[in-house]
Amino acid sequence: MIPIGDANPTRRMAVVTYGLIVASVLVFLYELRLQSTGGTEAISRFVTLWGVIPRQISTALAHADLFSATWLTVFSSLFIHAGWAHLLGNMLYLWIFGNNVEDRIGRLGFLAFYLFGGLVAALAQTAIDPHSRVPLVGASGAIAAVLGAYLVLWPGATVVTIVPLGFFLLPVRLPAVVVLGFWFVLQFTLGFASLGVPTAAEGGVALFAHIGGFVAGALIGLLLRDAGGRGPRSAGPWGVG
Repeated sequence: MIPIGDANPTRRMAVVTYGLIVASVLVFLYELRLQSTGGTEAISRFVTLWGVIPRQISTALAHADLFSATWLTVFSSLFIHAGWAHLLGNMLYLWIFGNNVEDRIGRLGFLAFYLFGGLVAALAQTAIDPHSRVPLVGASGAIAAVLGAYLVLWPGATVVTIVPLGFFLLPVRLPAVVVLGFWFVLQFTLGFASLGVPTAAEGGVALFAHIGGFVAGALIGLLLRDAGGRGPRSAGPWGVG
């Protein structure tokens, strides 16, 4: 299932959400330029310098070093992507679901929430593979936190998804609890299935970053839900998030 929009109107423009999308696209364009001028070696240096490396995080935690430059990479890594598919997939989810969470939390609160989700995601992946030297990049962990909060706050919101049926792509309207619940179950299943697999440490999708970010976002969503209303209700089945 590929979500393409939701029916969950907001009260104001999602400035931070759109800003995060623009920043991610600009960084990716810089990556493309860097690769075209410096080749694979240049982009590898860039990713190693600004991506978050679990082994470095583990070392910083072991020495109770909470103020080293290593922690900056937790946040810089959120704006680096490994390819067009990686970038566009992440930005699609952020565009659809981020505006409602930003509307509910507020702009500065949403920015803090997004960065916190990225931090928890990095720590979750580090806990699973603390000695990995493979840089983690991408906004997936922070966006997973957005998805977790959205699921808790608006489980019944209509999400328009594309479902592949053979050679056809069928648009289907489903509640958020089905779309995002399916996403989380898939990450959870694949994540625990990958434990102990030798190739898991050689790169690929950081599934436990997704799981950690989602759980953190859902917990914050529960706090927000218990603290007040659930935000604006859906006004129709084809609104775009």
